[in-house]
Amino acid sequence: MPLNGYGVLKGKAIDTRNGQGSSPHFQVKVSNDDLFRIAINVKSQVEPSTVLYYADEDFSHPILKDLVNLPFGFKELESKPDGMALDFIRGNLFDAMQMKLLPPDLPGPDNDLNELFHKYVQKAISMENSEIYAFGQRWGPEEDKRDKYFGFKPGNGIHDIHMNQGNSSDWMNDDGVWQDGGIIFHYPDENRWVAVFLAFQSQSFHTEDATGHAIPEIVEKSVSIVAALVNPGAGFESSVTLLNATPEPIMLAGWKLVDRKKKKTGLTGTIDPGSTLRFPITQGYFKLPKTGGIITLLDDKGLKVDGVSYTEEDATREGWTIIF
Repeated sequence: MPLNGYGVLKGKAIDTRNGQGSSPHFQVKVSNDDLFRIAINVKSQVEPSTVLYYADEDFSHPILKDLVNLPFGFKELESKPDGMALDFIRGNLFDAMQMKLLPPDLPGPDNDLNELFHKYVQKAISMENSEIYAFGQRWGPEEDKRDKYFGFKPGNGIHDIHMNQGNSSDWMNDDGVWQDGGIIFHYPDENRWVAVFLAFQSQSFHTEDATGHAIPEIVEKSVSIVAALVNPGAGFESSVTLLNATPEPIMLAGWKLVDRKKKKTGLTGTIDPGSTLRFPITQGYFKLPKTGGIITLLDDKGLKVDGVSYTEEDATREGWTIIF
């Protein structure tokens, strides 16, 4: 079954512990009205054990304006689109092909996951106005227990700070859509957001919409979303531009574009090799809101081929096309 108590914790990072042992987790002590511990996997229990990570040091996404307005503390989230819940596949948070392998602990500086998280958390600790946002599954409060790492009472925390779908058979009961974990740091003094996303090598990046179970199929990024006109101005229509990266023509019958609310519009026509094709977005269910959104491209089997996101700031200039 999907995670129970999925949500986001917002607080101020105040202490850390490196992950050690057979199932190491990097630990972060967080203060708000209560004390919490964030437990972040830096090694998988399933071989191969080295974790995939993606770090974006200038993260931009429509969910950020919602995070800023959150009160400190834990907020349970509905696992659905068009909210604050994370989904590595459907939310277009980053390009999964850009994830890299990083072991938990190696000799030398700046070359393992413990040190990666230590760098970002220490910056957050040193900046008075910084905030940390941890997405995952809550545990506690454990009224009669002290936290085993930091000693506060009651025990309280959040874990599963990683992709929570497409699992191998031993963990597929945890599968679900719109319930992925992640860590986002806000450094207001630098006007900057940093996001770190983790996944296990045993997980699949193509999953069923209803269950989040793995689909054992490899999908090439044959067609890319390269641009969108979101704010066309009066009398003009918005559009999405696609690029065929292959040496063969691609027929788009049965392909679809999907927006942040999971509304779809069908595509037609053929894209020649190495060419682009612009699709006007007329009145209908599929929307490109000027307040920020996501655009996902599905092939004729319903599998994701590409996805992008844009913010309200990206869409401010009337008549300008956003390039991805």
